[in-house]
Amino acid sequence: MSTSPLALLEGGPEGLETRIVRITPPGVELRVAYGNGYERFRVTSRWQDTPDGSLPVYEWVAHVDAKP
Repeated sequence: MSTSPLALLEGGPEGLETRIVRITPPGVELRVAYGNGYERFRVTSRWQDTPDGSLPVYEWVAHVDAKP
């Protein structure tokens, strides 16, 4: 069982299956693998109540393609 904190992802592609993810360490930009690259999320000052408790909100910044 992991004790890493959780975060809520906001924005980005609708096809992202998971919106609540583990973060290590908290407060650092987050990259989530998606399609042919990854989605970048940055931490905000907002928190949102979820079924997993009150979580920090990370907002979508951009999609970055994987290098060929």
